[in-house]
Amino acid sequence: MASIPLHDAPRAAPRRTRSRGGDEPAGIAGARLLGFGSLAIPLSGAGLPLTLFVPQVYASHFGLSLATIGFIFFLGRFWDVAADPIVGMLSDRTRTRFGRRRPWIAAGGALFGIGAALLFFPPAHIPTAYLADALFVFYAGWTMIEIPFSAWAGELSAHYHERTRIVTYQQTMRALGLLLVLILPTLIDQWRPADGVLKLHAAGVFILLTLPPALLLSLGVIGEPAAPARPAQRTGAWRAATLIFRDRLLLRVLASDVAVTAGQSIRAGLIAFFCVSYMGLPQWASGLYLLQFVFGVAAGPIWLAIGRRLGKRETAIAGELAQAAINVALLAVFPDMLWLLIALAVAQGLTQGSGNLMLRAMVADVADAHELRTGHNRTGLFFSVFSLASKSGPALGIGIALPVLAWLGFQPRGASAPAALEALKYVFALGPAVAHIISASLIWRFPIDQTRHAAIRAALEARGTPRPGAFPA
Repeated sequence: MASIPLHDAPRAAPRRTRSRGGDEPAGIAGARLLGFGSLAIPLSGAGLPLTLFVPQVYASHFGLSLATIGFIFFLGRFWDVAADPIVGMLSDRTRTRFGRRRPWIAAGGALFGIGAALLFFPPAHIPTAYLADALFVFYAGWTMIEIPFSAWAGELSAHYHERTRIVTYQQTMRALGLLLVLILPTLIDQWRPADGVLKLHAAGVFILLTLPPALLLSLGVIGEPAAPARPAQRTGAWRAATLIFRDRLLLRVLASDVAVTAGQSIRAGLIAFFCVSYMGLPQWASGLYLLQFVFGVAAGPIWLAIGRRLGKRETAIAGELAQAAINVALLAVFPDMLWLLIALAVAQGLTQGSGNLMLRAMVADVADAHELRTGHNRTGLFFSVFSLASKSGPALGIGIALPVLAWLGFQPRGASAPAALEALKYVFALGPAVAHIISASLIWRFPIDQTRHAAIRAALEARGTPRPGAFPA
């Protein structure tokens, strides 16, 4: 394991005490983690309306051309991606009496709120530049919250399983945000289905109502760990890229996450086509997605319990293989078998966050190994790169699946030939299955388990690196 200098680390893991967390000391109180993780609700709740409602309403109601909207969103996403590592590196180097991550999250929260108000409550008549300006502010605020927020979560504990528990609370709040923001448009569909502006406003109300209390809770319920005695080395773009591509463990986690999110995006992007064109059930297109998220909220604690017993690597592999099997089972679904499609949607909801959860928790472990090897803490940078991987996966999945479907003859409008509908089912089932198998294979022999991580942390402490765990009120 050349990438983890265990010659610096003691071979025997330090003593542990029995607790509710297994063989680790008792962790942060669940109520405090709920408060800390609540910031994920407005963040995740903003992502889905941004994709579902903003392009459609700005085109149909405000008269912007689809080409213009597509170009603006492309530039906005490019800006978002470029800003991630910049914010990650700068937050690693920030030193204030309020902490490293707090100032970024507070400033980002203000920008995020302004951007959401501009996007979801536009004036009656807007110039073309309005959408571009609103997206610029919105994405800037989002990045300034998301990257430091993820890095802070990774630094809250030095314990292997406690890190998984912290991320579980975050991921559960993310799933809850997606579920809650989907409820309002679903109700409006039953009442005023053609009113896109109302759906846009409803999403904006949800974001602006949940953001202020979430910011106060996240910034106030848990103190930041002490900053490393040795600040992160100033890193330019080329140096940062070199560090990332030299860290093989980080690359494996990133590649695995790209595969996970690519598989999930194929399923999400094709589920409406599958329900409408193959099953002949357009009324179930939104309902199945909502049902999946309902069970996704319940899945976090289940996978946390499995992770405590098996470890992160084994749990991530088990979750990915389970999702692959569920997607392959879609091949057994035929138009008169709605019951089986519903059952598989429930199963998908119960497994959908397993890989995302474990891989996110593994990033902090990889950052510890990097710090032991180099002497520099780059947790924020590592989480910013993980964010890039999570954003590139959906683009890769849809970018492959839709052209393949078109090549196979599927027509989203009008009637498709029976062979094209069968092709739709096979891409919908096997595309995600292959992606989840690839994800599992990439971390099959991942070396950092609980014992190895305890040795890394002990070596860091021996060097004088502060151990997370004790926080101000």
